[in-house]
Amino acid sequence: MYSPDGLKEVLRIKRFLGFVMFTLYALVTFFGLGPVLFADGSQKERMITLLVVILIYVVLTIPLYLIFRKK
Repeated sequence: MYSPDGLKEVLRIKRFLGFVMFTLYALVTFFGLGPVLFADGSQKERMITLLVVILIYVVLTIPLYLIFRKK
């Protein structure tokens, strides 16, 4: 199906995409959960921020699943 060089290229691309996704998750965690946990806003503001952060996690997880699922 794949040539050995083609398989190496696919694995290299998946490794790069995994690094990009890890970086995006780390950024969302740092800049998203920080305001939820340490903000001095009202409880309503913090809950809205939490819902937005959860939505961002869902949006990031869908392509991650599609990239790394077993076929």
